[in-house]
Amino acid sequence: MVDPFRNFYDDVLRLIEAEQYFVIHAPRQTGKTTFLHSLAHRLNQEGTYVATVCSLESAGYPSISVEDANGLFIRSLYQTAAIFLKEEDMPPGPYAYPASAQLLRQYLADWCKALPKPLVLLLDEVDALYDDVLISTLRQLRDGFQTRPRHFPQSVALVGLRDIREYRLRARADNPSIGAGSPFNVKAESFFLPVFTREEVRALLDQHTQDTGQVFTAAVFERLYAYSSGQPWLTNALANEIVARILKNDYTRAITAEMVDIAKERLIEQRQTHLDSLTDKINDPRVRPIVLSIINGEAPDFDGFDDAMRYCRDLGIISADGPIRFANPIYREIITRILNSSLQYGINQDLAQTSWYLRPGGALDMDKLLNAFVDFYRWHSESWLERFQYKEAGHQLLLMAFLQRILNGGGRIEREMAIGNGRTDLAVFWQDQVFPIELKMHHNARSEPDGLQQLARYMDKLGQKQGSLILFEKKTSEELPWEARIRREVHEVDGKR
Repeated sequence: MVDPFRNFYDDVLRLIEAEQYFVIHAPRQTGKTTFLHSLAHRLNQEGTYVATVCSLESAGYPSISVEDANGLFIRSLYQTAAIFLKEEDMPPGPYAYPASAQLLRQYLADWCKALPKPLVLLLDEVDALYDDVLISTLRQLRDGFQTRPRHFPQSVALVGLRDIREYRLRARADNPSIGAGSPFNVKAESFFLPVFTREEVRALLDQHTQDTGQVFTAAVFERLYAYSSGQPWLTNALANEIVARILKNDYTRAITAEMVDIAKERLIEQRQTHLDSLTDKINDPRVRPIVLSIINGEAPDFDGFDDAMRYCRDLGIISADGPIRFANPIYREIITRILNSSLQYGINQDLAQTSWYLRPGGALDMDKLLNAFVDFYRWHSESWLERFQYKEAGHQLLLMAFLQRILNGGGRIEREMAIGNGRTDLAVFWQDQVFPIELKMHHNARSEPDGLQQLARYMDKLGQKQGSLILFEKKTSEELPWEARIRREVHEVDGKR
C-alpha cells in the first residue's frame, strides 16, 4: 500500500480549516477514491469535523432531470454516510423530502444545522454529470457557500477526472443559463494526484517481499517501472500478472525480467477495461491532434493547443512533464495498435506470411521486408490514407501495421515518439537481431540530412551499425509521380551504414 495522502494531507487540511472549496482530479484508477476514503476516515478519527464521501456518478447520464438527480444525490449521500459516520452524525432520512431543484442545498443545510461539528463533504465523480444537472449542482454548492459552516458544509471537495475549467465544456459552453456569475468559480485550489514515484513503486514491491520472501530484483524493478512509468493501475497489474498468473502465487519461484516482458504483452493483448478505455479517449476531438503530433513527431499547429494538452494530461494520456509523449510505453503501444488495427488486418494474408521474410536459419531479412512494404505502399497507401481518420499520421501507422502483422510471428516493435522530435523511431527485435528504423516526413531539403544524423544517434543508442531511414513524401502522386518519389540509397555516416 502506497501512502494514499502522498504529502497532500497538510495542504488539504489547510483549505478545510480556511472553509474553502477545492478540486481533486486525476485520471481513472490512480487512487482518487482511496484518497477520499482515507481522508474522510482520518478527519473523523481526529474529531474536529464530520466527514463523508458521496459519489454523484449515479446521475451521470444526459437524460436525467435536475429534480431526479437531486433525489439520487441525497439518497446516495445517506447510504454512503453509514460507512463513515456514527449514528448520531448521520444525515436526515432522504425519503421525506419532496422533489425540488434546490433539494441538495436544502438537505445539506438541514443536516449541517443538526450536526455538533462542521461538515466536510467529499463529492466524487462530479464531472460525470451533464448539462443542466452539472450546472444546478454547482449553483447549489455556490449558493450555500455564504452560509457555511453552520448552515452548509464548511468545506467541499469536487473530485473527478478533470479540473473545474473542463466543467464548463462538459456543461455546454453555449448554454445561456451559465451566465457571467459563474457557478464554476467555487474552488480555491486544485490538486492533481500524481502517478507513483520510483521510490513509491520500489517500496510497494518491497512490501510484497517482506510479506512473502519473493524478491523483485533491481533489474525486474527497472523494467516494470519503465513499462508502467508509475501509473498505479499498470504498476499493480504488471506485478499481479507476474505473481498470480505467471508464477501462480508460488513465492518460492524467482521473478525474472523476461517475465515483466511477458506480463506487459499479456496486458496489451487482454485490453482490460482500464486499457480499453483508451479507445474512446483517442476519438475525442481534443485528444486527436495531440496524439497525431506525438506519432508523427511534428510540432503542433492548431488553436487551443494548450487547453488540449492540459486536457490530455488530466486524462492521463500524456506525460506530466516534457517532452510531450504518451504517459507510458504500454499506453503508447495500445494507442498505436488501436489506430492501425484496421490497416493491419486489411493487409493481404499472402503478403503477411512471416516465413517469406526469413533467411535459412530463421534470421529476419529486413531488406526484403522493407522492399515488400515499399511496393505495398505504392499501390495501396493513397486509397487507405484517404479513408483513415488519423490520415496525418497515416504514413507512419501504415508501416507500423505492416511490420506488426508480420512480426506477430515472433518479434516485437519498440517505439519512441514525442511532439517536436520531427520523427518516429522504431526498433524491431527478432531473436537476437535489432533493426533501428526512423520514420520522417519529407518537408524540404533539410529533411534527409537531418534524418540521417538522427538515425545515426538512434543507432548509437541501440548499439547498432546498420539502420534504415524512411522518408515519406507529402505530395500526392499527381503532384509527384511514383517513379520520381521512390528511391533507395545507402549512406555511410560516422561508420554506420
